[in-house]
Amino acid sequence: MHLTEGRRDGVHVPQHPAPQDAPSPRDGRALPADHTQAILEATKEIGAVLKKSGCPFALVGSVAAYAHGIPVPLQHDTDFALLREDGETVTRLLRERGIQIVEPPEDWLVKARSGGEEIDLIFALAGRRVTKELLARAWTLPVDSVHMPVIDPTDLMESRLAALSEHHCDFGALLPVARGLRERVDWARVREATGDRPMAKAFLYLLELLDVIPAAGQQDEAAAPGGRGGTGDD
Repeated sequence: MHLTEGRRDGVHVPQHPAPQDAPSPRDGRALPADHTQAILEATKEIGAVLKKSGCPFALVGSVAAYAHGIPVPLQHDTDFALLREDGETVTRLLRERGIQIVEPPEDWLVKARSGGEEIDLIFALAGRRVTKELLARAWTLPVDSVHMPVIDPTDLMESRLAALSEHHCDFGALLPVARGLRERVDWARVREATGDRPMAKAFLYLLELLDVIPAAGQQDEAAAPGGRGGTGDD
């Protein structure tokens, strides 16, 4: 067993042990109960098609957190962000590959199935349109040994916090992601982007109480010239 690694701008990104004997969803053997390897196989297959398409994209959601080295369970699906104008091209290429396309009633995503696993092709993250700028910020990381663009950690946290609501507010699932990514996230940007959302504010306050991130005032002081993190003279 070996470890795969990724780097972005000099930052070491810890990776998970690369599975050597984990079954593929296409070989007929039983899959693990959490479907982790099956989801990774589907992710690699879709990622390969997207890379060949030439359309900008980024892996998002739980599999993106996994690619960034966060040991989250993969149980539901794999998600890719892409530009709405590229949706028709991508779905055509996936159909040519033999991947089933499902047209949902929502207009902000396309659903597909590969090896029994669900894939979401997303044009908007938590109601916010996927942009060229967001995709350009993606990190190139190995996903079970296949390199592909993975959403930037700050954008990942922004999208996860923006998705919180009174009906979907699982802080327990989000906490290990925040802990694992904390040194790679621009928390000031996250606060600015999610400041009008009560559940996001509550989660950020929880992170402060747990000493995962500094309080907003302390963060501003550290960033200011002459502050704790500044270069000014005392």
